[in-house]
Amino acid sequence: MVRASLAVTCAAALVAAAAPAAASAAAAADAVTHYSLDQAKSSLEFAFTQAGAVNKGRFGRFPVTVDFSAANLAASRLEVSVEVTSLDTGDKDRDDTLRGAELFAVAKFPQAHFSAARIVKIAAGFEAQGKLTIRGVTRDARVPFTFRTASEHGAAVAYMAGKLSIRRLDFGVGQGEWQATDQVGNEVTVSFALRLAAATH
Repeated sequence: MVRASLAVTCAAALVAAAAPAAASAAAAADAVTHYSLDQAKSSLEFAFTQAGAVNKGRFGRFPVTVDFSAANLAASRLEVSVEVTSLDTGDKDRDDTLRGAELFAVAKFPQAHFSAARIVKIAAGFEAQGKLTIRGVTRDARVPFTFRTASEHGAAVAYMAGKLSIRRLDFGVGQGEWQATDQVGNEVTVSFALRLAAATH
C-alpha cells in the first residue's frame, strides 16, 4: 500500500514537472514570427492587356510586414503598402500616363494598401483575407500565397509568393476614355515573390 502510494506520488510529481515544459513547448510552437521585407530580393509585378498584347510592369517600392505562424493563423497578419509612383513598365510615356489623373492619379493617391487580419489555410497553401485600397477605393480582397521558412547564414528568413487577379475599374483606375476596355483590359494580374527577414530578439 505504501509502495503504491509512493508510486502515485512520484507519478504526480513527474506530471507536474512536465506540465510547464509542455506548455512552454506549445507556446513556442504557436509563437508568431514578425517578418519585414528584403526589398532588394523581392518583386511585385503586374500584367495587363493593351491593344491585344500582354504588357508587364513592376513596382520598385512596396514595404511589407508579416506576422505569421502556420500553427497560429488566428494571430497572423499581413500589411502591404505599395508606392504607386514607383511603377515601371519600361516605357516612360506609358508610365507617365499610368501615373496620370485618369488612371492611378498618383499625385492624389500615391499609395495602394492591403491589410489582412485574417489568414486561413487552403489546399494550395494559405489565403490572406482583407481590404485592398487603390486610388482611394477600398474593397474586400483574397490573396492566395505559399510560405516557406529557411535558415540562411544563421539567419531566419521566409519566402512568400502568390498571384491574384483584380479588375482595375472596380477601383476607378480608368476615367474618361480609359473606362473603355477595348484597348486596355479590365483584368490585371498581380504576382509577388518576397524574401522576408525574421525579426531578431
